[in-house]
Amino acid sequence: MEQVTAKLTEGREASLTRRLRRIWKFRLLYVLLLPATVWVFLFDYLPLSGISIAFMDFNAIQGFSGSEWVGFKYFQMLFESEMFRNAFRNTLLISLYKMISGFLCPILLALALNEIRAVWFKKTLQTAVYLPRFVSWVVYGGIITLLLSPETGIVNKVIEFFGGNPAYLLVEPGYFRTILVVTDAMKEMGWAAIIYIAAIAGLNPEVYEAAIMDGATRFKRIIHITLPGITGTIIVIFILRVGYVMSAGLDQVINLYNPMVFEVGDILDTYIYRVGIEQFNLSLAAAADVIKGVIGLVMVLVANHIAKRINDSGIF
Repeated sequence: MEQVTAKLTEGREASLTRRLRRIWKFRLLYVLLLPATVWVFLFDYLPLSGISIAFMDFNAIQGFSGSEWVGFKYFQMLFESEMFRNAFRNTLLISLYKMISGFLCPILLALALNEIRAVWFKKTLQTAVYLPRFVSWVVYGGIITLLLSPETGIVNKVIEFFGGNPAYLLVEPGYFRTILVVTDAMKEMGWAAIIYIAAIAGLNPEVYEAAIMDGATRFKRIIHITLPGITGTIIVIFILRVGYVMSAGLDQVINLYNPMVFEVGDILDTYIYRVGIEQFNLSLAAAADVIKGVIGLVMVLVANHIAKRINDSGIF
């Protein structure tokens, strides 16, 4: 028995020594990783203690220790609130539309850019589609408002040219969700396509050369070589996007919506902002945020499980 214990101890010590040697060998990389680790801990993990606010009648003056625990009181209030149910429904619809467009558009853009042979034109186009990503939604929202204006907007000028009547599209409930989805795709697809472009660049060029020798057209090369080659990347990105299914874009919506489209434009993020910041009901806002986070976590786990069953390409 003593010999077995001694061997186990020696094994642990040897394992610890190997780990320490490995850490020392890559010490510079760990130093580079340290700021990001501290950032994630301070702003992602440490605030998780605030989840307890959702289960108490939180008073900012009394703090955590002085506030009364009320259990699921605020969760019950949420499910009984018609305003919350409307925001929940809008969030699901808008997020679903955005997930489809934000998932497909970058792939199509990356495939199109990969087929461009004129280097100067390819770089110019890449720069043009990347730029909107670096513009804030405050500025971008103002540009969209001007473009859709019934007096000066180019969109209404086009509608008039084809015989239609100009309209202020941002106050039309029937168009508002479509505007959110289209403008979000226009802003983000260039940046999101970078990952797919990098994945395509890593494919073996000899496979394309062999396909060309066999007479494969560009379309066939895309279908039978490019897309299968980046399937793993596509699945990983899709799983990560599913985690944001309950985040329909606070910055975008709050800069574009108005009382006329409140019924179709109010989402969970704007609801949490309104209840938590404007009404200062932190417990109710925290409860809504907990629901949002739990649903996102469940969606990621489900999507990852399905991906591993189908293609063995999950993220964990």
